[in-house]
Amino acid sequence: MTLDQRYQNLQALLEEMGSVVVAFSGGVDSTFLLKVARDVLGAEQVLALTATSPTYPQFEFEQSQSLAAGMGVRQVVVESNELEIPGFSQNDPRRCYYCKSELFTICRDKARELGFKDILDGSNLDDLKDYRPGREAACELAVRSPLMEAELTKDDIRQLSRRLGLPTAEKQPFACLSSRFPYGTEITAERLKQIDRCETFLRLHDFRNYRVRYHGETARIEVAPGEISRFMDEALRSELVKEFKEAGFTYVALDLQGYRTGSMNEVNP
Repeated sequence: MTLDQRYQNLQALLEEMGSVVVAFSGGVDSTFLLKVARDVLGAEQVLALTATSPTYPQFEFEQSQSLAAGMGVRQVVVESNELEIPGFSQNDPRRCYYCKSELFTICRDKARELGFKDILDGSNLDDLKDYRPGREAACELAVRSPLMEAELTKDDIRQLSRRLGLPTAEKQPFACLSSRFPYGTEITAERLKQIDRCETFLRLHDFRNYRVRYHGETARIEVAPGEISRFMDEALRSELVKEFKEAGFTYVALDLQGYRTGSMNEVNP
């Protein structure tokens, strides 16, 4: 199928649903899904649900508010603390399952309370290529993934987002801060703050694709291969090392392989 045909399939899927709650983070995928749902169903039949938590940076939340308001879609904000979910802080390979189970349960309860029919998430076809235990939670709680159902990839979504004039079309991929920790490494509020502070430094210095991975005393930086050469700038490097050490790291390392999704799954599945 062509991209236009897949897009039409997405629109048809949404039209059949009638009314939807979108698990909305303000990222590339959920923003595109929210926009198309709003255009197909109308603002009154669409609800954006955003969960705030220690793993969700404040600036991402503020962007989600701006995006939902710009579309004229009602946004419901709920507080969630994954660190209190049994098993989450211990960070076993099913961590994402625990988190998504809570999020989708919140979405289900809110949908029932407010009279919305379907619960949607922004998973796309590319997500099937990586280890995603959250998919199990989606299946258990009857959460639909219309971008995946319409066979849309991340590149498709970016291309269609450009057509729709969405500001997220070129936004860097984002995953919750808990994904920065190797499985088996305990996730704590303090460690999340360390990572958030270091990634904020990279964002404010205009890096586009980045992650700071937590390895005890060492921070491992991933940036896009094309941005690695920026670390040859001594002034930037010195400022970065100072900031990362003040955040609590002893050593600062650059991953020469560069940024890639799911790098923590290269060791544990």
